[in-house]
Amino acid sequence: MSLKAAEINKDSLSLQQNAGRVTFVGTGLQLAGQVSVLSKSYIENADLVFSLVPDGFTERWLVSLNPNHRSLQPYYAQKDEVKNRRDTYSQMVEAILEQVRSGLNVVVALYGHPGVFACVSHLSIKQARQEGHHAQMLPGISAEACLWADLGIDPGTSGHQSYEATQFMLYQHIPNPKTHLLLWQISLAGEHTLTEFSTTSERLEILVDHLSQWYPREHEVVIYEAATLPHLKPRIERFSLEQLPYVELSTISTLLIPPSEQLALNLDILKRLGIEACDIG
Repeated sequence: MSLKAAEINKDSLSLQQNAGRVTFVGTGLQLAGQVSVLSKSYIENADLVFSLVPDGFTERWLVSLNPNHRSLQPYYAQKDEVKNRRDTYSQMVEAILEQVRSGLNVVVALYGHPGVFACVSHLSIKQARQEGHHAQMLPGISAEACLWADLGIDPGTSGHQSYEATQFMLYQHIPNPKTHLLLWQISLAGEHTLTEFSTTSERLEILVDHLSQWYPREHEVVIYEAATLPHLKPRIERFSLEQLPYVELSTISTLLIPPSEQLALNLDILKRLGIEACDIG
């Protein structure tokens, strides 16, 4: 091996040894009880823990596991401040990567699942890997997992579709009324500027009109909110689709639209498979 090649290999090894690492973990929706053993171990052994969690109880619990803690919450717009959330997320990513670049073992604890409706994790992991750092994500219990459990629904029975509410409105998605439909961040439906934290009854009426192409306006729907503390119960509020514009919503509200039609057999496929319709339970 030439001297130059040896120096390159030495420099490469040095970079690998000094490279920081970042691991994104999920705390679940309920304080302490829904975090995995593996994720908890990563939190306890990190050089620095960043967090973005829904309440002070969870934040204090994280500090009890590792006092080297920083909240990402201050990067959101403060009172009376108009701030695009893209700027907020970019600042969060830079704050995380700054510590990774210094060679630290960084853990970022996000509530729920760290990769579901959490662009900071995906942006950070992509950037960290591009810079040669180790980056990974561990799964967590999501609001969707809680929803199926709390409502007693097996999504495998008829299938389900899942969309962010504003994306569903702005793009040409076509729901299947024979399956469950989930619309996330319903309290932001129609808000595209990334500067507001609520929608309006007028925007929700537009959504209802749009959905009425596939669902009767009197069809029963559900607003669901997972419980975030052990002593709380999930919010499960049922009402007709046409009432949606007048229902109180919060930032964690999810709209579930149950099937409005029965599953229909694909007779052509049954014939090709040699299956009689009467044999299908």
